[in-house]
Amino acid sequence: MPRDAFAAEFRHVEHWVFDLDNTLYPPSARLFDQIEARMTDWVMEELDVARGEADRLRRHYWQLYGTTLAGLITEHGVDPAPYLTHVHDISLDHLDADDELRTAIAALPGRRIVYTNGSADYAGRVLAARGLAGLFDAVFGVEDAGFHPKPEARAFAAVFAKADLDPARGAMFEDDPRNLAVPHALGMRTVHVAPGPAPADHIHHHTDDLAAFLSQLVDG
Repeated sequence: MPRDAFAAEFRHVEHWVFDLDNTLYPPSARLFDQIEARMTDWVMEELDVARGEADRLRRHYWQLYGTTLAGLITEHGVDPAPYLTHVHDISLDHLDADDELRTAIAALPGRRIVYTNGSADYAGRVLAARGLAGLFDAVFGVEDAGFHPKPEARAFAAVFAKADLDPARGAMFEDDPRNLAVPHALGMRTVHVAPGPAPADHIHHHTDDLAAFLSQLVDG
């Protein structure tokens, strides 16, 4: 597709919504390895189960509910606040500032928003480590969706209402293909950010280099 035609597909966009984990930093940072280990520890202690069962439940709840936390709330009534504090208490030493990504995001016209299934506090720490602090107009965590996770439609509805966001004039960037289905249905441009593509009708574009992708939308 010619560059001008490609950029034209985003010319109407006024709201740029970015997932956080493995989207605004590369999967090679492996932050989720730390988070998943702390999730398993939490499940072991909260449910009094062995590590193998805790790890199985963590994966099962993620597949069934969208996040481990959603499964723990639904099936066990856990308090989400201490859970979020525990699982996000990780080292960010593997993150580096990304000047190229900051420049590309800063050049986008309109509002720039982060929406994560993690906590907003954790998102703030990650953005600071990536050199992206102060770049976004709003940062929303799972708490802003009443602890309902993406890919649930009600989670997007809650956050988009708080953001006063018109999906028809928005674009969504995500590493998890499941989390692009509702934005697509709402009329957003959808971009899958991951090392490899996951072809699906609800995904308009794929990239393994977010900074380079965004630069094509604002240059030339």
